[in-house]
Amino acid sequence: LKVRNEEDFIKKLDCSPDQHLKVVSIFGNTGDGKSHTLNHTFFYGREVFKTSPAQESCTVGVWAAYDPVRKVVVIDTEGLLGATVNLSQRTRLLLKVLAISDLVIYRTRADRLHNDLFKFLGDASEAYLKHFTKELKATTARCGLDVPLSTLGPGVVIFHETVYTKLLGSDHPSEVPEKLIQDRFRKLSCFPEAFSSIHYKGTRTYNPPTDFSGLRRAVEQQLENNTTRSPRQPGVIYKALKALSDRFSGEIPDDQMAHSSFFPDEYFTCSSVCLSCGCGCKKSMNHAKEGVPHESKTRCRYSHQYDNRVYTCKACYERGMEVSVVPKTSASTDSPWLGLAKYAWSGYVIECPNCGVVYRSRQYWFGNQDPVNTVVRTEIEHVWPGTDGFLKDNNNAAQRLLDGMNFMAQSVSELSLGPTKAVTSWLTDQIAPAYWRPNSQILSCNKCNTAFKDNDTKHHCRACGEGFCDSCSSKTRPVPERGWGPAPVRVCDNCYENRGIQLDVAELPSDEEGGTLIARKVGEAVQNTLGAVVTAMDIPLGLVKDAARPAYWVPDHEILHCHNCRKEFSIKLSKHHCRACGQGFCDECSHDRR
Repeated sequence: LKVRNEEDFIKKLDCSPDQHLKVVSIFGNTGDGKSHTLNHTFFYGREVFKTSPAQESCTVGVWAAYDPVRKVVVIDTEGLLGATVNLSQRTRLLLKVLAISDLVIYRTRADRLHNDLFKFLGDASEAYLKHFTKELKATTARCGLDVPLSTLGPGVVIFHETVYTKLLGSDHPSEVPEKLIQDRFRKLSCFPEAFSSIHYKGTRTYNPPTDFSGLRRAVEQQLENNTTRSPRQPGVIYKALKALSDRFSGEIPDDQMAHSSFFPDEYFTCSSVCLSCGCGCKKSMNHAKEGVPHESKTRCRYSHQYDNRVYTCKACYERGMEVSVVPKTSASTDSPWLGLAKYAWSGYVIECPNCGVVYRSRQYWFGNQDPVNTVVRTEIEHVWPGTDGFLKDNNNAAQRLLDGMNFMAQSVSELSLGPTKAVTSWLTDQIAPAYWRPNSQILSCNKCNTAFKDNDTKHHCRACGEGFCDSCSSKTRPVPERGWGPAPVRVCDNCYENRGIQLDVAELPSDEEGGTLIARKVGEAVQNTLGAVVTAMDIPLGLVKDAARPAYWVPDHEILHCHNCRKEFSIKLSKHHCRACGQGFCDECSHDRR
């Protein structure tokens, strides 16, 4: 729409906002004299709509003018079959115009009525009923009109001008031209059900100029009939046009295919495509604004990259309920420390709100039946662009810890001084919550001011985040307000004594904080279970690695060559996983970090 708002629309039309109007629009092939017809039918031959003898189309887009005598908004459209860019968007525009019209004139100069006239009206009717009626009903309700805008579409007048052939139905006075037109529609199996009426008006021009008086009378007669559609204020016309324009807007993928229909569904349906299987969404355009989710006609297929598998509890399903379950690091009954220590050694749990814990995996460590065959059933869901994926478990936190361990293994072997403490404090800093003071800044105990030597252990109070020596932070109490759950954790003496006073914790964005705390707890579990971190390096890395592998990573044994350069992997060429897509790459193709 080139018109900014309702006032602008009324001002440009030059009519009063309270005037009740009807809308007349004209369609037809390019060069059939549509603008000329409107000028002579409504404006006594004044050049209101531009006409020109040049080859180029003189009307581009859609133009409107107000006829104060008959109280109608007259709309002139660009011709069909014209040379135009963005053909599909122009065709869709015609349908928007058709949707707000009360009367449509189809102008043709063909000596015999062509099939494309019937095809156009048939397709327009079908698309109108399929895509526009709902939108127009909504607009009607919004504007509080008593007449539905959409039970019936516009009336159609076919204006047929011939030179050499007789007009339809002039051979036999008994034949009604409208009846012949209905038969033509039926033969082509086009059914113009959306239109409230179809009339035929013919004129034979033995010598110019064309006689428009018959058309003028037919149009006036149609406009006087208010039974199906009554006049409305210009504001309502603008609102309907705007609603249609907003709803069905956006790029149409201009496939170079010759559409069998004038108004194919692609012009009006959502253009989102499932990332996993490539199927399109079948809802109408811009449905997300109303909070309606995407939907597809076909089933989706599983892809490692998006891990689009959703688990539902089998027992509940058999009892007629559909309960989604998510693999989690710990059951709700485990204390967070215990839960994460367990996770470090035993993988994930699947918990159903009705049946409790249905599965504990030792993910890939030793034989445990796959839950898919035993306790859950899987469904593959579509992955629509812009949705938040399916990575709902905490495997990634564990993987972050592992990336750190690999890095430490390298630094420890390089330094070979056995600086266990340096490595431990490095690890702590990597996954510490945001409110902890970094180890490097803690030079003495925050309470008794004893300076820390190289090998001394620095302890963080879980409540205030400062660093203390062992004796000043030996007490424990729950610190749920910092996200540590109901289990008692290490706090300094001051925080232990002030435990009645609720800490004023600034509300942290929960998701970000949750992620770091989970990683932090995994870290604690690993440190406590393994003692000094460095001894952890003796555990075969392969085992640990598989335990913490995020589900969207393609498993090692399935990666035979680099996903980018297709180089085959050998024992010497190591495999690296991209953290974004989960595919396997060689070292050269996966240098970058972000």
